Amino acid sequence: MIPTSVFQDKKVAYFTLGCKLNFSETSTFGQMLQEYGVRAAQKGEQADLCLINTCSVTEVADSKCRQAIHRMVREHPGAFVVVTGCYAQLKPEEVAHIDGVDLVLGSNEKADLIQFLAEAWSRRESNAEPALKGGLHEFHSVKTKDIKSFAPSCSRGNRTRYFLKVQDGCDYFCTYCTIPFARGFSRNASVESLVAQAENAAHEGGKEIVLTGVNIGDFGKTTNESFMDLVRALDQVEGIRRFRISSLEPDLLTDELIEFCASSRAFMPHFHLPLQSGSDTVLKLMHRRYDTELFAHKVELIKKCMPHAFIGVDVMVGTRGETEGCFEETYRFLEGLDVTQLHVFPYSERPGTAALRIPHVVPDKDKKERSKRLLALSEEKTWAFYEKHIGETAEVLFEKAVRGRAMHGFTENYVRVELPSASVGAELDNQIVKVALGDFNHDKTALKVVLQP
Repeated sequence: MIPTSVFQDKKVAYFTLGCKLNFSETSTFGQMLQEYGVRAAQKGEQADLCLINTCSVTEVADSKCRQAIHRMVREHPGAFVVVTGCYAQLKPEEVAHIDGVDLVLGSNEKADLIQFLAEAWSRRESNAEPALKGGLHEFHSVKTKDIKSFAPSCSRGNRTRYFLKVQDGCDYFCTYCTIPFARGFSRNASVESLVAQAENAAHEGGKEIVLTGVNIGDFGKTTNESFMDLVRALDQVEGIRRFRISSLEPDLLTDELIEFCASSRAFMPHFHLPLQSGSDTVLKLMHRRYDTELFAHKVELIKKCMPHAFIGVDVMVGTRGETEGCFEETYRFLEGLDVTQLHVFPYSERPGTAALRIPHVVPDKDKKERSKRLLALSEEKTWAFYEKHIGETAEVLFEKAVRGRAMHGFTENYVRVELPSASVGAELDNQIVKVALGDFNHDKTALKVVLQP
């Protein structure tokens, strides 16, 4: 029996770092706690419980996690502090010994967050321990091979779009990456259960769902299904007007899927592909499962089937083994590729990864310069893509605006738009509306729009 009475009339403060999957999971934690009588602390309120969902993709991410934990402990003295997520899985003892942390839950345990939290919190209260920093220092974590639980998540938190977790973990051991150690091997929910969650989101008024996961193209290993099975089934869910695929490995993005999205009812012409490097030499050092020829083919097929498609690309700079010549190969490859936006990440050394055995370390100043060049190229490509659509009409899903500020939203192909505050009405929130696309806004982050009858 879970001692849930400890939750009654309590307030919780959340802090999330990292990917869309983490934000989706935090939102689900919030829904679970709300069902037991816990409400979110308002700005300025002292929380009884602090929940920090962490990331560990880089050393910088680890540092940000530690800063966030210290800040939450400082702002909510005496609160019960629980830390979960990738940093908690990879370095549980380090996290547990941060002053003020009471409970650390790894990737396997967060599926049973309520039970672990209720039991640990009850023990602290029943022992009549003073509400001081440094309560239990209790942690739970397991080895990668033992991470087998799948915690469902379909939520939107304070957002308009829903995020549906379809898969977790990864079987790809890229030399630079710690994700398989932090989240375990690939596993997934069933198509049937995911369709049910999407139908529930539609019942709640949701219009758009983003499919999230760690390596979602690997979907189906634990249920003998395929990602195409899932996509076809979700496309039939009534009420959901839009689906987006958050990120898909190039070797798992099949020609069949591209062609299906081009003719589907609800899957948007929007793709996000992790390239990581435009040098085949570096891709081999990374143990990536494709080369630049395959990647270029996928981009060309997307553009052939959907000329207006938005294509985002992840690129890592300064990895071990990336010589100046290798970087120039990457730059020239991306310069000639018909993509829309680059998400640029400087390489960060991660303990325990195979990359540490690769010679040729790139100096930080070179990483910064390479990042700067690719970010400038990204701006050029994004602005050129937006300019092509000026003067067109499009359908936009508007998102809730801060009072007195402009409202923003996205077209089907992910062009960000801005509606002046004078035109904003609460009735537009979560509505798909036809607009005329105008010129850039003041900082060139969106196109200004006018509502169409």
